[in-house]
Amino acid sequence: MEVTKREFYVIIERDEDGSYVGEVPQLKACYSQGETIDELLANIKEVIELCLEEEGDQNISEFVGIQKVVI
Repeated sequence: MEVTKREFYVIIERDEDGSYVGEVPQLKACYSQGETIDELLANIKEVIELCLEEEGDQNISEFVGIQKVVI
């Protein structure tokens, strides 16, 4: 049986302590952090799997994109 791969976007920010914080906007309450981007990505993959187990496919929203706004 072939496993279908899914693609998720991760918004990455650096917090005031210098750690990286990631959010998956397609999934409700799907956040993680890490000291490096590699650590963050490893952690967020685990959180994505947990979110999918918990919520299933019905709560995956469509990610449209990010737009910069200058004020």
